[in-house]
Formats: sequence, C-alpha cells, structure tokens
Amino acid sequence: MADAQTETPALKPLDEDWETALAVVAHPDDMEFGAAAAVARWTGQGKRVVYCMATAGEAGIDGMEPERTREVRTAEEIESARIVGVDTVEFLGLPDGIVEYGVPLRRLIARMVRVHKPEIVITGNFQQFFPNRILNQADHIAVGRATLDAVRDAGNRWVFPEPGIEPWGGVRQVWVSGSPDARHGVDISDTFDAGVASLRAHQAYLDGLGWVDFDPAAFLASMAEPAGELMGTRYATSFEVFSLTFSGDD
Repeated sequence: MADAQTETPALKPLDEDWETALAVVAHPDDMEFGAAAAVARWTGQGKRVVYCMATAGEAGIDGMEPERTREVRTAEEIESARIVGVDTVEFLGLPDGIVEYGVPLRRLIARMVRVHKPEIVITGNFQQFFPNRILNQADHIAVGRATLDAVRDAGNRWVFPEPGIEPWGGVRQVWVSGSPDARHGVDISDTFDAGVASLRAHQAYLDGLGWVDFDPAAFLASMAEPAGELMGTRYATSFEVFSLTFSGDD
C-alpha cells in the first residue's frame, strides 16, 4: 500500500488576476504540446498573450530543407496561435537545435519583456527530464533557463540598456509548463478542444516526425487528464511557479 505521504499533492489554482502574459519557448509547437489550451482559456477571459519563439524550428523536419521548413513552420505557428486567440508571435531568429544559454540570449528575451510588459511570463520545462523521464532537448533547457534570468534582467535599467526602451520590473511570476516540479494548475476542460486544434495546425511538422497513428487529442489528454484529477476537473494544465515578488503564493 502506498504511503499517503508520497501521494502527489493536489494542484493549486493559478492566480488569474492579470492582463498580459508573454510566452517564451524554443520552437514552434512547444506551446501546442503543452500550454495552448490554457492560453485559449486566458484569451477567452479577455487577457492578452504574446508568443515569442527563439527559433523557427527550421531543423525540425528531416525530409525538408531548413529554409523551406522555416517558412512552413512559421506559418503553422502563426495559425496555431490564432486558434487560441494569440495575434502576436515574435521570432528571435536563433538557429534551431543549437541555441545556447548565455548573455546574448538573455538580452534578446529581456528586450521582449520590456517591449510587451507582461505581468506573467510563461516558458517550458528546462530541467534535464520531462515528468515521464524522457530526456529534455537542449534548446528547451537553454531558453527556459534564460527566460527565468531575463525576466529579472528586464527590470534592471543598468542591464542591457537600450535607447528608447525602458526597463520593465512588472513581471510577478514565471510559469513553467511541463515541469516535473509543477504544483499549480489551471482548468482547461472548456478549452481542451482549442488546444488540440492548435496542435493539429502543425500538420507538416507532425507528418515530418513520422509518428505512426499519432493522435493529438489522445496525446494531450494523456497529460491533461492526470493533471485534471489533481484539480478535481476533467482536464488541466500544470505549471511550476517562480515568484518574482514576495507574495507567498508559490
């Protein structure tokens, strides 16, 4: 019999008292494989969410040349974002597959934070593994780590100063989707289908993966149903929360 002390704790609801969020991830499809249904919930509440892709995913389709892949995947990401109510998608133009953590990456992300002035920043899991113990990808790790640091950089006027762009210290929290250490969640029961449609919009990429009989709905449900059980809902998306203020909410 399992010890009650080792059971997974219930997920605490995220604070949804905010107006603008910036999602910073490595590739087109990263949001759709994790948090797009949550984004659909928030845009449906009238919130503004901006996407920022570090790369265009040009190394992601083995049977397609990178420049053509860049065009295809950029278009797929813009359409998938539109499906969940996101009308601004920024591309930083970094090389897919070899993104490096460091000062240049922090500078680029800090600039996005200053330009868009979010209260919440969303990124993907940057630990070595996903919750299922599958090894994480290097770009995910670099971008997630840099995002966490760049949020703090953005609030310091003496770090990465740029004429005409003021510092922005208004980010309250960074939310990390797909983290093994997630302790918060959001109910996506009403927007799950929008998240599935958003992932289906990456058809060229999904075809290029060569996964036989891949079903986006079943894949996303395999994560959303267990998270939903921890929230008492049908479906949920889980997040690890990093607070930038002493709110006591993490």
